[in-house]
Amino acid sequence: MRVHRFPASSTIEELCYDPGNQTLCIAFRETGRYVYDAVPEPVVEAFCRAPSAGGFFNAQIRDRYRFRRDPARKYFGPSR
Repeated sequence: MRVHRFPASSTIEELCYDPGNQTLCIAFRETGRYVYDAVPEPVVEAFCRAPSAGGFFNAQIRDRYRFRRDPARKYFGPSR
């Protein structure tokens, strides 16, 4: 499982990614945690390198992949 934090982002706190099943989990600072399915690894790699995490999310992930909330924090565990 790959974890990447975005300390400079006002929108996204961190992501975790499981390349085995292409599951991307994103922790948003204001709206909670969401799980995105069938996200290719090159997209996640580009996300981690993007100068703006929120901008990349809006342009490359939002409305492109099926998603669900992760209220049980299955992928991230308890809030820090």
